[in-house]
Amino acid sequence: MTSTLQRYLRSPAIWLAVGVAVLCVVLQFSGLEPTLRFDRQAIEKGHWWLLLSGNFVHLSESHLGMNMAGLALIVALVWAQFNIWQWLLIIVFSSICVGVGLFLFDEKIIWYVGFSGTLHGLIIAGSLADLKRYPRSASALLAMIGAKLLWEQIAGPLPGSESAAGGSVVVNAHLYGAIAGLAIGAVLLAIRYSQSSKTVI
Repeated sequence: MTSTLQRYLRSPAIWLAVGVAVLCVVLQFSGLEPTLRFDRQAIEKGHWWLLLSGNFVHLSESHLGMNMAGLALIVALVWAQFNIWQWLLIIVFSSICVGVGLFLFDEKIIWYVGFSGTLHGLIIAGSLADLKRYPRSASALLAMIGAKLLWEQIAGPLPGSESAAGGSVVVNAHLYGAIAGLAIGAVLLAIRYSQSSKTVI
């Protein structure tokens, strides 16, 4: 095992990703999905935490597996770009924005579950940070995500995604997560560059 890989595995941010995966798995097999999912009627009665918690429960084991595979891919591609606290902020902010977006702008959505909206926030934020070191690959990844989002807004879910997930795919959750990731990623990078410029001076 190379020293670079060892440092990567010892990074606290990696354990945040592991913790998120474990949380999702535990919730999936605990039977709490009906209690923790985004539920419009419950939220209207003041159960605001469901705006967040709904992102961490899933329709089925296959739905969970798809999203955890997505998380693993993001970890492999861009997880080194932020520290544990920054990733935690991105996760929470993106998740809440998904819930709030669905609640405010998608009145037909009565209930929702899944981490995919948050995943879009993570990959957008990470790819933004990756632009400085790997501009070509990061730009290509951002373009691919943008094309996917555009397809979903025009034509609906990607072919096969609903059968794989075991239910309907709420494409607007992906859009809200991506917008949140773009916003919080830009803010974190602006802070980073501002601090680095002061250090240089």
